[in-house]
Amino acid sequence: MTFEELTGKISSLAAAKGGLGSSIKFATDNGNILIGSDGVVTNADDVADCTISVSMSDLQGLMSGDLNPMTAFMFGKIKVSGDMGVAMKLKDLF
Repeated sequence: MTFEELTGKISSLAAAKGGLGSSIKFATDNGNILIGSDGVVTNADDVADCTISVSMSDLQGLMSGDLNPMTAFMFGKIKVSGDMGVAMKLKDLF
């Protein structure tokens, strides 16, 4: 899956949920995917309530369910900065 396809998929999921009330940024090795508090998705490098640093392949694994988020966090495959409570809201998105 390309970066653009992944951005589109996250955009569709966020639009269906109507936003999470907080902004979340995925900082990947190919660029940023920012989910605004209203559910609008961009590739801007703006400040977010929570930033999750993750590789593209691991993000795809998290979204498909092939990679357990807690395991990924414990093994350093994802790094979370900012509000950890916001990161926990992602289970409602994926």
